[in-house]
Formats: sequence, structure tokens, C-alpha cells
Amino acid sequence: MAPAEHDQRTKAGALPAFVMPASVPDGAQLWLIRHGETEWSKSGRHTGTTDIALTSHGEREARALRTVLAATKPRLVLSSPRRRARATAELAGLRIDEIVDDLAEWDYGRYEGRSSSEIRAEVPDWTIFTHGAPGGESPDQVGARADRVLERAASALPEGPVICVAHGHISRVLGARWIGQPVLTGRNLLLDAAAPSLLGAQYGVPVLDQWNRPNPATSEGESA
Repeated sequence: MAPAEHDQRTKAGALPAFVMPASVPDGAQLWLIRHGETEWSKSGRHTGTTDIALTSHGEREARALRTVLAATKPRLVLSSPRRRARATAELAGLRIDEIVDDLAEWDYGRYEGRSSSEIRAEVPDWTIFTHGAPGGESPDQVGARADRVLERAASALPEGPVICVAHGHISRVLGARWIGQPVLTGRNLLLDAAAPSLLGAQYGVPVLDQWNRPNPATSEGESA
């Protein structure tokens, strides 16, 4: 494959910074929930458009989220259309208010189903955050989707907590964009399966309150 087909990288910061609306109160709660384990996430295969189910361990991880969210009374629950996200939300005891296409995972194009190590055998410095995916989405395209999700979530935050149930890479982009950083910053935000993260605000400044919080099924020593 020609090098140009691999390299869709964009300049860091090509998108303007996401600006949190002034109406978002200090202490607001925007939860990001990555779906539970699947066979592909377990083996490190990139799963974008493939509609794969949770493993039995992924289902246990999803149920374990009930303890994390027990005290949260969400004003709005948004979910990716993929069944692994919808199943995670339902097993976590959440009632989905809206299925949001913008919360779908990064479209990996010709890299769908492949691992990072396999891709780097052809493109040594490849990351999804720098290069995007041939036949799939660029970082700017995913960043634009993330910004639309954040705008929707921010509009509801003055009325109460918002929960977004989605996927690993789109959630890392959501975290980066919430604090006004480029999509590239997502590569620095590790996120495990079924790990909840909490975004918020302090003194009118967007913050990462909690990131990659251990899922109770994992922290209790339960094996896959």
C-alpha cells in the first residue's frame, strides 16, 4: 500500500479548542463510560463498526458499574448505537435517553479488526491519534463528532449529571476536547474496558475530575 494511503495525520490543534459553556456549574458531573470487555478488545483488535457482543467478563464489568453510579441520578444518558455500548448501559442499570451516532467508535476503515502491533509493522510510528485510518476517519473528523457530543451534554449539565456510554478512542477524544486540548492529547489518556471517568468544572474551568477509574470487577481481583 502506498505511504500516502497510510498517512492521514493532521497538525495537532487543527481544530479550534472546545470551549465549555459558561452555564456549566462547578461540580457538574459528565460521566464517560467505556463499554465492557469484548473478544476483540481483549485481544487488542481495533473494533469500530463491527457490532460485537460483550464477553461474560464484560457483562460482569458492566454490572459492577452499578456500585460506581449508585448515587448518581442522571439527567441524561447518551449511548453509542453499538450493541456493546447499549448492553453495558443496560447492565449498569442505566435507562438510555438517546442513541447518538456521534458516540460511535472511531471508524478504523482498513484497519478494522487489526492490532496496533500489526499496523506498526507497516507504519512504524502509527497511532490512531496522529494518522487516523485509511478508508476510515481522520482525527479532525472524530474531534468534530466529540465536540458535538460535548455541546449536547453541556446543555443538560445545569439540570443534573450526564452519562455517555461509548468506546475507548472516542472517549479519550472526549476527555481531551473537554479540557480544550487537541485530539492528539487523547493518546495520553489511557482508558481500560468498563472504566468510568468523570469530567467536571472548577471555578468555571473544565477539569478531568477522575480518569480511568478501576472497574470494581477488576479491582476486586476478578479475572477474565
